[in-house]
Amino acid sequence: MDIIAAYREAGTYRGAAEIAGTTHKTVRRVIARHEAGGAAPERAPRGRNYDGVAALVAGRVEKTSGRISAKRLLPAARAAGYAGSPRNFRRLVAAAKQAWRREHHRGRRPAVWSPGEHLVIDWGAEGGLHVFCAVLAWCRVRFVRFARDERAETTLALLAECFEVLGGVPGTVLADRMGCLKGGVVANVVVPTAEYVRFAGHYGFRPDFCQAADPESKGIVENLVGYAKSDLIVPQAPFGDLAAANAAAVAWCAEVNGVIHSEICAVPAERLVIERELLGPLPSLRASIGRQVTRKVDRLSCVRFASARYSVPVRLIGETVKLRTDDGRLLVIMTSMGQVVAEHFLVPPGGASVRDEHYGGPRPASPRRAVRPRTAAEKEFCALGPTAEAFITGAAAAGHTRLGPELAELNTLRAAHGEQAFAAALDRAVAFSRWRAADVRSILGAGAGVPGPTAEPGDALVLDLPVVPVRPLADYAIGGLS
Repeated sequence: MDIIAAYREAGTYRGAAEIAGTTHKTVRRVIARHEAGGAAPERAPRGRNYDGVAALVAGRVEKTSGRISAKRLLPAARAAGYAGSPRNFRRLVAAAKQAWRREHHRGRRPAVWSPGEHLVIDWGAEGGLHVFCAVLAWCRVRFVRFARDERAETTLALLAECFEVLGGVPGTVLADRMGCLKGGVVANVVVPTAEYVRFAGHYGFRPDFCQAADPESKGIVENLVGYAKSDLIVPQAPFGDLAAANAAAVAWCAEVNGVIHSEICAVPAERLVIERELLGPLPSLRASIGRQVTRKVDRLSCVRFASARYSVPVRLIGETVKLRTDDGRLLVIMTSMGQVVAEHFLVPPGGASVRDEHYGGPRPASPRRAVRPRTAAEKEFCALGPTAEAFITGAAAAGHTRLGPELAELNTLRAAHGEQAFAAALDRAVAFSRWRAADVRSILGAGAGVPGPTAEPGDALVLDLPVVPVRPLADYAIGGLS
């Protein structure tokens, strides 16, 4: 039996309570609610001990965009008259923050990527290594490389390498607000550095930056950074050197790009084949990256950098060139054309890096000393040409100390026998290492009928000797002598 029926039967609160198995107070409340029309009587509102500071808390939460903590607000609330517990005050602040977030929700929507449009990049660090990560948004192809630093030239060089791996250039590169690429911020708009603008113009993409302190706007690459740390760096570290780390990164990228991606349910490497057709073409030349210095090519066809000497082609002697360092190498770039004309590995101060092709061939085994006549006799003799120079050089090497005084006699022989015969005699003297004037005179006296052997060293010498009358051996027998 319900309470109302029991009350009608008994007529008293206590009697109805005994029949219904409850208390008389409950019976009275139920009968009063029934007689009032069935609605519960309104309760008088109960005040809370933090009602006096609720407006203060709501104002501070609004002013700080819901970021202030209850710990920082409690002293102000105490000064305003709050005498309750910190725990109860934390409930007030939490409720105020929740109410503010309901009114100021960003209404974020999921990203919808188009083929060939976006490449997202970011830096990470783990175990002393800096890791550069990039994701081609539509096909989810991932690019990871390690570096020693996060400078602008390093970032741009890795971005250029990423374009070469992808086989094209996307329309937009979305980056975090990296200090190496950010020239400044005006009205929350990032101004890229001039070097980054030139790089973007060279490759033909639009540089873009995400919102400040907003990792959700580039969560696609933030997830890659965490994935690379947990799946690549932590299991395989420490790496022997930077080359070993990058070799492991290349193998890891090939592995993860060759399996099905959980978000797109497709293999990124296979989708890249489709997206590559919509990427922009790569430029014919790589962009000039990094700080450049200007040098003038000296008479040795070299330039100096960091107290070391580096060779360039001899055609550039006297020209002004630009030098740039890139991953342990020195690049020599022509100022007018922007073409790399020489490339060297960096050497320590005081060293030299000289390439034979810059000088037309290898260095000779012994240095060549030029013949420069000074006296009248020397000038007259050297006017004969290379043969006279070869004679002087050979005589000097043989230690012929009387060569100077004998030049006058040699000039007399030249005038007496003619220039052609004298030149031929000098050629024969050089061939047989005969360096005295008397030797040249005897060669001229022998005439042109003397044999001229032309065999190479080590070959059999064959000469056409003159025919002379001979006697038989029988004429030399002892018995025939009387």
